[in-house]
Amino acid sequence: MTGPHDPIPPARPVIGEAEIEAAVRVLRSGMVVQGPEVAAFEQEFSAVVGDRHCVAVNSGTSALHMSLLALGFGPGDEVIVPSFSFAATANAVRLVGATPVFADIEPGSFNLDPDAVAAAITPRTVAIMPVHLYGHPAAMDKLVPLAERHGLAIVEDAAQAHAAALNGTPVGAFGVAACFSFYPTKNMHSLEGGMITTPDAELARHLRLLRNQGMEARYQNEIVGANMRLTDVAAAIGRVQLGQLEGWTEKRRANAAFLDANLSGVTVPPVAEGARHVYHQYTIRVRGDRDAFQAGLKELGIGNAVYYPTPIHKLKPFLDKDGNVGDWKLPETDRAAAEVVSLPVFPSLTSEQLDRIVEGVNTVAAKS
Repeated sequence: MTGPHDPIPPARPVIGEAEIEAAVRVLRSGMVVQGPEVAAFEQEFSAVVGDRHCVAVNSGTSALHMSLLALGFGPGDEVIVPSFSFAATANAVRLVGATPVFADIEPGSFNLDPDAVAAAITPRTVAIMPVHLYGHPAAMDKLVPLAERHGLAIVEDAAQAHAAALNGTPVGAFGVAACFSFYPTKNMHSLEGGMITTPDAELARHLRLLRNQGMEARYQNEIVGANMRLTDVAAAIGRVQLGQLEGWTEKRRANAAFLDANLSGVTVPPVAEGARHVYHQYTIRVRGDRDAFQAGLKELGIGNAVYYPTPIHKLKPFLDKDGNVGDWKLPETDRAAAEVVSLPVFPSLTSEQLDRIVEGVNTVAAKS
């Protein structure tokens, strides 16, 4: 039990009795890796992404890496990505030997700006990797036609956007591949895990080979593969969580609506027309000294975090050979990295906690 004045964490993963019972059930079965639970999880998750083929893997990063591998991208190829994201987005591009090309973001959604993407396309561009950051869908209504005009693949990084949608189409149903994460802090989890979705049956089969040492039947290796399998224990937990996703999503959206209506002195996250934001993070922009703002909230017991303080193009692995940032012009990315703060929005927040968040933010913002 928590009291009315206990600190409110920025996120609270759910591991309930149903998840524990599911894990124990699988452990007792003796079939714990790449078995019936994985197959059932894939089938059930398909309903979230417009009945696409689903391939479960051991992490969201593996999902991104495998998707690019299966599509045959490598040295000499360029993939357009946002810099305002977690490093895994660009890491996956580098892992296959391709080059991440950073494009700027829209000021509202924090997602790739289609105009910036268009300006970044070169003869070496093979794909666009939009990130549906914080649970807000990227501008797929513009990015998909852009990709089609230039003959580019779209690989969605949907790690934070389970059940998000744009104009009625679910995230994960736009690209040739889409990648979800089931890390514990995500809107649903499997302790650790990922899912790749695709409309292409042959690509799905290739992904299944890649995740399992290149074989479908034991010892009948068809390609060079790896071990990126999901365990049945993780899949069983994921299935329990998936069954609660819709209810949790609506609670997140209701919590966000309450914050939207009551916060002052900060910029609340806008939602694009036709977008279903699922609020993996509720991310505001603050004015003035962000460090002081965060410290003020912490003193009041209100958890908060910055995702992401350093754009990817400024991280050490992505600097040039001389250790310099390079000639990237990403003003909206830099502005977002300097202004954002994410507040608690998780489904189990109580009305009293929501009131505390509002009172705390408004009080601290008034002093900024």
